[in-house]
Amino acid sequence: MSPSRRAPEPTARLAFREMTPDDLDEMAALLGDPDVMRHYPRPQDRDEARAWIDWNQRLYRREGFGLWLVTLRATGEFAGDCGLTPQEIDGVTEIEVGYHVRKDLQGHGYATEAAAACRDHARDVLGANRLIAIIRPDNTPSRRVAEKIGLPHERDTVSRSGLPVSVHAAAL
Repeated sequence: MSPSRRAPEPTARLAFREMTPDDLDEMAALLGDPDVMRHYPRPQDRDEARAWIDWNQRLYRREGFGLWLVTLRATGEFAGDCGLTPQEIDGVTEIEVGYHVRKDLQGHGYATEAAAACRDHARDVLGANRLIAIIRPDNTPSRRVAEKIGLPHERDTVSRSGLPVSVHAAAL
């Protein structure tokens, strides 16, 4: 895979761009929302949200991808983040698709639409031949998103942080 440093193509309803420090208020609200983060150990505070943005900026430079900021095309309104990150699971580093959608925008298919665009970007632009999603077993909405974009359940395992997770995966 070669770094491309470009975000996925817009979808019918969503646009993608790299995160910047100017996105801190929106990202802190998203990652600090207990409903959005209910399948994580805990919501993140503002400093952790800043570190999240910094991590993604490093990924853009090093890998050519990361989690991108997602906006609604019709209004430009912040919707969440979605993208691709290298993740180690069971001793192997693979490309994972991940997504977070604002609580008030959940249930409208935005996560599926964004994740499908990122899957296509991984395959068509980055040349990835496999994609995974690492999901907490009780996170039914995220499991559905993974399955809808063609990532069926592959196995159950334990994350590096010791939490039980389900790995959804497919060849691209």
